[in-house]
Amino acid sequence: MTAAASLRPVDLARDLQELATLVGSEHAVDDVLRRGLDWLARVAPYDLATVFVLEQGRLVVRAARGPLADDRVRQHALRLEQFPSLREALETRRARTFLEADHRHGDGDPFDHVLDLPPGHACLVAPLVAGDQTLGVLTLDRTVCEVYPPPVVNLVEVYAQLLAIAMQGAGKTVTLERLHQQNHAHAKLLEEALGGGPELAARMRSPAMQVLLRRARQVARAQTAVLIRGEPGSGKERLARAIHTWSARADHPFVSLSCAAVPEGALELELFGHVEGAFAGAGRARPGRLVVANGGTLFLDEVSELPLALQTRLFRVLQDGEFEPVGSDRSVRVEVRVLAATHADLEAEVAAGRFREDLFYLLDVFPLELPPLRERREDVAPLAQALLEELARRTGKTARRLTPEALARLEAHDWPGNVRELANVLERALILAPGEELGPEVIDLPGRRRREGRLRDGELPTLADTTRQHITRVLQATRGRIYGPGGAAEVLGLKPSTLQSKMKKLGLKRVPAA
Repeated sequence: MTAAASLRPVDLARDLQELATLVGSEHAVDDVLRRGLDWLARVAPYDLATVFVLEQGRLVVRAARGPLADDRVRQHALRLEQFPSLREALETRRARTFLEADHRHGDGDPFDHVLDLPPGHACLVAPLVAGDQTLGVLTLDRTVCEVYPPPVVNLVEVYAQLLAIAMQGAGKTVTLERLHQQNHAHAKLLEEALGGGPELAARMRSPAMQVLLRRARQVARAQTAVLIRGEPGSGKERLARAIHTWSARADHPFVSLSCAAVPEGALELELFGHVEGAFAGAGRARPGRLVVANGGTLFLDEVSELPLALQTRLFRVLQDGEFEPVGSDRSVRVEVRVLAATHADLEAEVAAGRFREDLFYLLDVFPLELPPLRERREDVAPLAQALLEELARRTGKTARRLTPEALARLEAHDWPGNVRELANVLERALILAPGEELGPEVIDLPGRRRREGRLRDGELPTLADTTRQHITRVLQATRGRIYGPGGAAEVLGLKPSTLQSKMKKLGLKRVPAA
């Protein structure tokens, strides 16, 4: 009984299934070829099995198995135009055997001058074609002088088709993996540019932030949920991104969702997604943020704004790792780490019945309190520099530099809007500044605008406000000149050194006339 006769249909099905499982690793194509050729020996015994891949009109050896496979074979290549019989096999998509007469009167043996095969040796060629893609040919050679029987030829043709499909799938997997790595690297650059991260965190100078960042690094290595508390604009999402980057999930997605920015009716769809036909207008299924973040981190900003019904569903995800998309009765399993943030007093929300107590305890395993910017003024300078660099990358411009006077003004401000307010002030300064330096004259602080608004409404100004405005008007009238006759110091009746001292204290710089 021949090997072909003893091979059952179930063996073919098993081989197909095993080939399919190989389509997924970095070395998938080589694994498919190696194992596929080894399995092929059960169908058609050989001394040499070779896979030639088609590359710009040449057939180049990609894999070789059997006793005759050596370095000479693995480095072998053919010009397809010189072998009409091989081209015919590709065009007809049929396997065929070759006799000694075919080699003698046709286009020669593919391994002439490479192997010393005896006249009349067994030889078989099968095309490797998947769909409309021609990949190459499979050749089998034996040193015995006989012809492969037709049943064996037919089975080899089937195996060649399976092998071609597996090669095609494996090649696509490798390509997709490379694209994924490129997209991931690009996404990481965008995260660092737009959201900040560990590089920004490393610049913080204040003792309070040093303690906080040390705790954040500790919890980053765990898988537990983290609750980040802090005033609006204090940088809670930046801290969450740093925790994600320091964690073992850094190579997986970081997905952010603001529970306060999305309408309540759409929040469920954003978080859990929906299936096709779940509601009017749901033409196709859409994954929610939980699915997109699978394997990575989901950041829920202002989690206190999450409705009670969605709090219940989120609790199940944290507890059991599964949920049902909107319109579906089938559970979806996810493995996601949740980082939550809030500026609200969650204990008070729990006491008022507006936040689930069990969800609070799940989130509050490792709380982190982010101090407001007014309590860590040492961080204003590095934050300002980092924000200016981010703005430069975003606009494609050269990063600007703050003058010492401008920086002193920034550090003296209370920053009720925290880091977000600082970013807005710097963005306005970039628009107003005519040169490479940002001086105090372009630092347009919201508090100053509010004070000026109160003055227009009839409220009494502070002495500092009045002095600043008066010196500014004099500097404008003298075109920024301090010394000499007609200079600002003479007009104000002050020594030039005294005027300069007052200007520095008030955060003023010489300005041109309006």
